[in-house]
Amino acid sequence: MKTMLALAILAASAATGAAAQDFGFEGREFSVDLGVGVDVNPDYPGSDDSQAGPWLIWKNAGFGRPGTNESEGFAISPSFGAVGERNADDNDDLAGMEDIDNAYELGLKVSYGAGPVRAFGSVRKGFDGHEGLTGEIGATYRTDLSDRVSLWSGLSLGYGNGDYNDTYFGVDAAEAIPGRPAYDIGGGFNKASITFEARYALTDTLAVLGEVEYGKLIGDAADSPVVQDEYQPSLRLGIVRKFSFGF
Repeated sequence: MKTMLALAILAASAATGAAAQDFGFEGREFSVDLGVGVDVNPDYPGSDDSQAGPWLIWKNAGFGRPGTNESEGFAISPSFGAVGERNADDNDDLAGMEDIDNAYELGLKVSYGAGPVRAFGSVRKGFDGHEGLTGEIGATYRTDLSDRVSLWSGLSLGYGNGDYNDTYFGVDAAEAIPGRPAYDIGGGFNKASITFEARYALTDTLAVLGEVEYGKLIGDAADSPVVQDEYQPSLRLGIVRKFSFGF
């Protein structure tokens, strides 16, 4: 895992350097917020219970003018994710279901910024808990309230391939019981989300970051008999340091 993480960061650095030349961003800088925090979210997709875990922050990556929060053009950066374990013993509604280990996800995120608008897409490969592919597509809008306070509002759609969706939303014949029929699910969009993010700059490079996400399972995922709640809210809070690299 450490080797893959290092390779992803090296690939992102090379890709952003190439982007700077290919798209005429010489004289600007590539910046990214890196940090750690706490993430409170459903303990597994479709759960009505929440858990707190670590938040590895890689945010707001892109090219911009030195000394500003503006980021423009294309950027490629690593994308990380995690899904909590699912234990049948912890919930009567899951009796007879297979346990699922904690899952860790590693992939790439591609984004394009133009003024306050940024569009993005990400894809990640799962390890341990699930072996599928998952990610998001969406867009955000930035509002600068002052030199220190910036807000982002965004919309996104989450998706998973057949392996991912079947792991968390499928029910095989051995797991089927009265009231929980066998359920076969393929790949596709599985969640729609609205997000609100705030960044308060403590210094030129250090900031507090908070994020609220209001998600809802959609499509075949929402119809799964193992889903206890279609609504999947989350709350994140952390501290980040801005790293900048000139070209």
